[in-house]
Amino acid sequence: MYLGAIEAGGTKFVCAVGDHEGNIYERIQFPTTVPEETMQKVIDFFKSYSLDAIGIGTFGPVDLNRKSQTYGYITNTPKPHWSNFNFVGMIEKYFDVPIGFDTDVNAAALGELFWGRAKGKNSCIYMTVGTGIGVGAIVEGRLVHGLLHPEMGHILVRRHPDDTFSGICPFHGDCLEGLASGPAIEKRWGKRGADLSEQDEVWELEAFYLGQAIAQYILVLSPEQVIIGGGVAKQSTLLPRIHRHVLNHLNGYVQHEVILKHIHDYITRPGLGDNAGICGALALAKQALGDK
Repeated sequence: MYLGAIEAGGTKFVCAVGDHEGNIYERIQFPTTVPEETMQKVIDFFKSYSLDAIGIGTFGPVDLNRKSQTYGYITNTPKPHWSNFNFVGMIEKYFDVPIGFDTDVNAAALGELFWGRAKGKNSCIYMTVGTGIGVGAIVEGRLVHGLLHPEMGHILVRRHPDDTFSGICPFHGDCLEGLASGPAIEKRWGKRGADLSEQDEVWELEAFYLGQAIAQYILVLSPEQVIIGGGVAKQSTLLPRIHRHVLNHLNGYVQHEVILKHIHDYITRPGLGDNAGICGALALAKQALGDK
């Protein structure tokens, strides 16, 4: 019994065929170009398989309201050529199977809940820090949706007293993504984060903002596990700094042993590594079948 998985990113697509236990049997990746070209590669990859369901975790914004006429669409995205693209509708033209559809970060959170760091827990958040900042959330075992879907990468944060950088977000300037995403690091310091690994001041400031944001997520959602992925988060000295800043921002208010004594186990890298997103898409397919 095969499941199909699509991790649709603004830079690249990853497609995989796997099973109900999160095992991946075959995968491919290719650049995200225009929808016609990109989706043809998706269809060609899956058509040789007999699939039970397909899961899609995609960049957004997306419409997740099943009652909406544009359910399954990528909506008003800054990614050229992809605005108002009927993603689910395109897949339905070629595959008569249940389809799970959600944001890429919600998918990654679900993958980590099923098979990764949050396995056995009832709630978690998955934060990705890279080209942008996105956060997926699961509360009481269910992905969080609302009017749209969470956009926690765009929360407003308190500025560091010594920070004069204006931020790069075209909507908010100095929101979290505007101050702490990969492009923000490059714009602020004049080099890519990968070329700044030895400069403590870079990662101390980064941890200040990410730690502040995570402290807010803890206060609002009280997740049982916090998982941080994405290219920026691979910087080896960042996670311990984030732990320290989360504790500083909470300032003893949340009196729980997991945070006070075991924060290194509470805020972690993904258990699924770079496969969190594609395994999350498998999990969406699994859910679409009603298989919990």
